[in-house]
Amino acid sequence: MPGLAVVTISDRCSAGQQVDSTGPAVARLLAAQWPGETIGRGLVPDNADAIATLLHELCHQEYELILTAGGTGLGPRDVTPEATRRVIDREVSGLAEAMRAGTAPAYQFAWLSRAIAGLCGKTLIVNLPGSEKGAVECSRSFCPCCPMLGRLLPEAVAIPPHLSHGHVELCVVPWHERRIVLPRRGLYS
Repeated sequence: MPGLAVVTISDRCSAGQQVDSTGPAVARLLAAQWPGETIGRGLVPDNADAIATLLHELCHQEYELILTAGGTGLGPRDVTPEATRRVIDREVSGLAEAMRAGTAPAYQFAWLSRAIAGLCGKTLIVNLPGSEKGAVECSRSFCPCCPMLGRLLPEAVAIPPHLSHGHVELCVVPWHERRIVLPRRGLYS
């Protein structure tokens, strides 16, 4: 089963006018955080239909996490959040806010990002900025939350135990045909 995917969204990169450095940098970060996981790659232009089509296809291939890089600014071609909203069932707005809050001290324009995060079935989609530094820093802001997401959502894909990095002790409790995992201690302790 597929694991993680990084999709670069850039007119210039998709046209071969610029080399994509952001997507590979994010993929390296994911590979370092979760060694051995499959990391798919994609590249599409700043076109809402192309973005939504690729995201929808990746969700149906059951990727657990899709990170998009690019198209979250204020420019007229920045349509990644709109395309993502066409695909997701529910927003996970706290992750986007964590990215903005985590990067704002070093980058004052972080609050202008229109990045969103949300769930499409069992897949978490997170929008990242198009700059290499911004995308990597935003990824670092929310990656510690990712292991818990799969365990807190009863319908989510179970994230392998080696991804939890021991952040929280967990207790598995069966409920109907689903598995719900509850923290043994408070989330803020």
